[in-house]
Amino acid sequence: NPNVVKSAINCEAFGAEGITVHPRPDERHITTKDVYDLKSVVKTEFNIEGYPDNRFLKIIDDLRPEQATLVPDGPDVLTSNAGWNTIANHDFLKGIVSALKSYGTRVSIFTDPDPEMVAGAKNVDADRIELYTEPYATNYKSDRIKAITDYIAASKKATELGLGINAGHDLDINNLRYLVDSIPEIDEVSIGHALISDAIYYGLENTIQMYLKTLK
Repeated sequence: NPNVVKSAINCEAFGAEGITVHPRPDERHITTKDVYDLKSVVKTEFNIEGYPDNRFLKIIDDLRPEQATLVPDGPDVLTSNAGWNTIANHDFLKGIVSALKSYGTRVSIFTDPDPEMVAGAKNVDADRIELYTEPYATNYKSDRIKAITDYIAASKKATELGLGINAGHDLDINNLRYLVDSIPEIDEVSIGHALISDAIYYGLENTIQMYLKTLK
């Protein structure tokens, strides 16, 4: 309680345009069973993110979600705190991306706002990048122009290369609008903690509508 499947159904009914899950090996965020249960109920887009070990690859092969997001945090990392070095990990990522795309799944790679890393994502044949936005969120209140500068540069590079752009980490109702106004090319944002925190005060349906209004 709350029931994950029921919550996802409600989120979509209230207007959410996709469901993102991160099934870590220790299952501290969501269980593997939850992920399989969600596949039969998610009607919008199902995005499964995680470190691309054999366990993760089996989940993607079994469920064939619309999108798989590759993050570089292994089992010993508490939470995502950096993007991939897409150059140093070129050969590894290229093989993983090829396998995932053979399942008919769109592939997004978690990256820092660095045009060189964005180019590296293109070179491993990713479809999208997901910009790691914690540094943006951290610096937004003190200097939002400085906070967004690197993200604009990285997004410009992604657009030039034909990559889609996602964003996620520490985004909330306060800093989201400036991000999407500054980078209108963004296709998708994944928001978990802030949305659930706001739902305590405003209710889940109202909160989702608030975020949608902010985005649109």
